[in-house]
Order: sequence, then structure tokens, then C-alpha cells
Amino acid sequence: MNFNLQEALELLERTPRTLESMLTGLSDSWLGCREGEGTWSASEVVDHLIEAEKRNWIPRMEWLLAHGEEQPFPPFDRFAHLRQPSGRSLEQRLAEFRELRDGHVARLRAFIDPERHLGLKGMHPEFGSVTLGQLLSAWVVHDLTHLSQIIRVMAKRYRDDVGPWVAYLKILKQ
Repeated sequence: MNFNLQEALELLERTPRTLESMLTGLSDSWLGCREGEGTWSASEVVDHLIEAEKRNWIPRMEWLLAHGEEQPFPPFDRFAHLRQPSGRSLEQRLAEFRELRDGHVARLRAFIDPERHLGLKGMHPEFGSVTLGQLLSAWVVHDLTHLSQIIRVMAKRYRDDVGPWVAYLKILKQ
């Protein structure tokens, strides 16, 4: 297994600041662009990350530690953020995400002992038995997936504008 808690925390603690740097001050045309029908904009991805921070990773870790494989995690609605528009500015939402994530990273640093905890098992409602190490690994990859998604969506906004360079810009072919 490649998972290393300290390395995972390095990435998890940087995601909010990466998003702040990448998205703060951009026009709505950048923040609201999509790849097509049924896809998410950068702004919607931020809302999804906030929802996941509140109801997925740490709550599931706590559930796993409290219930083991006896009871499956409560389901996580990956689309809840689309039904509950926040009405707040992107900067306010990014600040909320940073605050939530900073607290969760501090909690992991203080509480999780890799030797003792990473092999503990819980029950995912779809996948069955999973370990805490797998849950935390998925959290890291989830962040990377959504960072990649935002970059890809924004790049595709100029897909038709790059002309023949499309042949060299692999991100536009994904």
C-alpha cells in the first residue's frame, strides 16, 4: 500500500488554498462554464466539496471507528449541493471549505495513529467492507479528481478557440 498519512495530509491541507488561488476573482463566465448538460461548473464543484467535507469523509471515519462493520455508513448524496444553492459568494464558500478542511486536517493529525487505525474496517453501503486507510486514500484522490475536473472544464471553454493547437492540447481530448 502506498498510503502514507503525512503525505495525504500534505495534499488535503493544500486543496482549499489551491482552489482559492485558482478561482478567487475569476469572472462568472469561468466559474459557471460546464462541459455539457449534466456536468458541474467550478462553482458547483466547490459546493460539492463543502458538502463532502460536512457529510462524507470525517463523519464516515467517525462512523467506522464507532461501529466497525456492524452498521454501514449513512449514504452520502453526491448531488445534494445541486438542490441547495447557497446564495453566498464564491469567496465565502471557499472560506467555509478552508475552515472545515483545516479543522479536519488538525483532527486527523491529533487523532489517527497509522499503526493502529488504518487497517480498521467499516461497512460502505455500496462497496461492503472498507478500511480507514482506503477511506482516507479515496479522500485524497477525490480532491485530485475535482481539481482535475475544474481545470479540464475551464480548458474546454476555449476548445473551439484554439484552432489547430487542439491537436497538441490533450486536456481538450478528455
